[in-house]
Amino acid sequence: MTPSTASGPTGRLSALSNEVKALRERVRQGGGTERSDAQHDADKRTARERISLLLDPTEPTVEIGMLVAHDLYGGRLPAAGVVTCLGRVQGRETVIVANDATVEGGAWWPETVGKILRAQEVAMRCRIPIIYLVDSEGAQLPVQADVFPGQYGVGRILYYAAVMRRHLATPQFAGVLGPCVGSAAYLPALADVIVMVEGTSFLALAHPGLVEGATGRSVTSEELGGAEMHTEVSAVAHYKVGNDRECIQRLRELVGELPPRDRVLDSRVPTPPLRLSYDLYDLVPDDHRQPYDVRGVLDCLLDGDPLEEFQADHAREMICGTSFLEGVGVGVIANARGMFRPGSGEAPHFGGLVYAESARKVAYFIETMNRHGTPLLFVQDVSGFMVGPEAEHEGILRAGAEFVEAMATATVPKIVLTLNHASGAGYYAMAGQGFDPTFIVSLPTGRMGLGEEALGPTGAAADDQELRLDACYAAARGFVDEILLPEEVRPTLGLFLRAALRNPGPHLGPFQLR
Repeated sequence: MTPSTASGPTGRLSALSNEVKALRERVRQGGGTERSDAQHDADKRTARERISLLLDPTEPTVEIGMLVAHDLYGGRLPAAGVVTCLGRVQGRETVIVANDATVEGGAWWPETVGKILRAQEVAMRCRIPIIYLVDSEGAQLPVQADVFPGQYGVGRILYYAAVMRRHLATPQFAGVLGPCVGSAAYLPALADVIVMVEGTSFLALAHPGLVEGATGRSVTSEELGGAEMHTEVSAVAHYKVGNDRECIQRLRELVGELPPRDRVLDSRVPTPPLRLSYDLYDLVPDDHRQPYDVRGVLDCLLDGDPLEEFQADHAREMICGTSFLEGVGVGVIANARGMFRPGSGEAPHFGGLVYAESARKVAYFIETMNRHGTPLLFVQDVSGFMVGPEAEHEGILRAGAEFVEAMATATVPKIVLTLNHASGAGYYAMAGQGFDPTFIVSLPTGRMGLGEEALGPTGAAADDQELRLDACYAAARGFVDEILLPEEVRPTLGLFLRAALRNPGPHLGPFQLR
């Protein structure tokens, strides 16, 4: 690995982090300066400006799916035209969904729908408020066949909103700060409270032009779906305000007026980690195939108490143990990298692979943590399960199935951090996305794929395969919630834990009815 210098960190993780920073900056520009200026000229703020006003300052926040679609449609759809994030409003963990009207008028594309569904799932899983900041022209017509129908089309957004309203008691607030037309208009209608802005809000099933074409009646936008009409005549909305800032302030007040949260976290005052987050730049090797000290990585993430390892000298290629993260107790499962001798005369075990005995060790640890109600943190650098006659004779299939079953059926929150490899069935066992972890994030060095040793392409095919393994490729397709820089990991994991534990459980699937 390349050590840091006086001028700052160097090496592979640093270079990839700089690429992520540059990509984030491009995405934050939305539809560009001209369209942002047009928002301001209309006395409206952009999506991220609204979110900044809504969130508590200085509190940790994470934008979920920021890089989604960044490499699709010729780059014309940064962040899929919607900003989704988790942060704190009036001290309460809250999910925010904000249409970015500077990107294609805030229109809904297939990736837009996917991001909104993921944000709703976070709110449902954690039983925390969700706020919709609406400013959208509705579905993008050229791709409506990919947006409107299907199990996970626009209808699923409304289904989730209805379930949150009727069964989960998840607070939903909507600020209509621009147009909201068509089926999408039912989303704020399903919220508990709607705040509309006089002069700029429009909420209706159709634009005036379509109404005139269908009914022959000429009507203005204000008469059809303006703030005054909906607060005084239809009673669809509940508050009318003068501008964006007043709308955001009213939404903050509404969150602050919520009753105290049911669950008081059994946590303690966090202690500083044993190592600084910036040490991760030195700990993660430049060559992803090289071993490194994963316990040193954990020292950067966890509170300053030593990790209490579970069966520390057995199946050492898998680390299991208990500790605290930002004052919250966690069960940690991490892949160790290197070579380990299980006993005298036995063949060495290679770190990053899961063997039958390590699978059984982790399965038992997961079941123990689940009985205790302790959330799980998976620190992933896994190349897959061991193969070969010896592995089959040891019962790797049965042991692996026990590992997967224990992980999949655990009812405590599961949070995943990928350091390097997330390969093969090992990725599944370490709480891959298909198993509904509560949150899943990656360092810029993350590599997600079937298994690099099985690929074997050369030339252009090899370059294409390398691109598909890249963390940014995964983030663009929503395979991870976010790519985190080393200095962001610990506070973000702490935010995830405290949000997840607002729901006493069970944590299985998008939501559980109680």
